[in-house]
Amino acid sequence: MNIDLHPEVLPLSNTVSYYRPFNLAKEKGFNQKRERIWGDMLFGRKKKNVPQEVLVAAPLLGKVIAIEEVEDEAFSSKAMGEGIAIIPSEGKVIAPFDGTVAHIIEKSKHALVLEHKSGIQILIHVGMNTVSLKGEGFIAHVNTGEKMKKGQLLLEFDIDHIQEAGYSVVTPVIVPAGQDLVKRVVTFQGDGNDTRIDQDLLRVLL
Repeated sequence: MNIDLHPEVLPLSNTVSYYRPFNLAKEKGFNQKRERIWGDMLFGRKKKNVPQEVLVAAPLLGKVIAIEEVEDEAFSSKAMGEGIAIIPSEGKVIAPFDGTVAHIIEKSKHALVLEHKSGIQILIHVGMNTVSLKGEGFIAHVNTGEKMKKGQLLLEFDIDHIQEAGYSVVTPVIVPAGQDLVKRVVTFQGDGNDTRIDQDLLRVLL
C-alpha cells in the first residue's frame, strides 16, 4: 500500500536524513543503502543475548485510544508500526525504560526515538502536524545519544499552546516497523483507560 507522505509524516523522513551521517548509525550496523525504506534504516539492527520480551511503561499521563483512531493514516493503518496512542493530560514525556535517546528531532522537538538495551526502539510522536510549530511550546531535556533512566523527564510540551495553534495533541507510542527482533506487540491498556507512569503500556515479544 502506498501512503502519501503528507506533512505529518515528513518529520520521520527527515529523521532518516539526520541519521545518515551519524557515526552512531555506522557503529551499530544500520543498513544505509538509499533503496531501503526508512524503517529498515533506523530499526533493522540485530543484537545478541536479547531478552524474550521488552516492557514499555506509559511515557505520558492521559487517556489511551486505539492506534486505529489516530487521524493520521500513516499511524492508524499501522504502516508506521504497532502501538497505541495517548491523549495527554500533562505535557511531559517520561522515559518508559532504561536505555538511550536514539534520536530527537532537534528543530521541532516533537518526536523521539528511544532505544532499549536489547536494541528495540520505540517512537513517541507528540501531536499531529506539530512539526509546523518549529519547536514552539516544546522543551527538550535530553539530546540525541544520551543515556536515560526509566522515569526520567525527557520532554515537556505546552498542551494549550499546541491546541490554540490548531493542532491535535494525540500522541502515538509505537514500535516502528522494520525491526528484525520484534515478533509481536501486545497492548496492556484498553481504549479509554487512563495511563499511569508506573504502569506498562506495551509488551514487545522478541
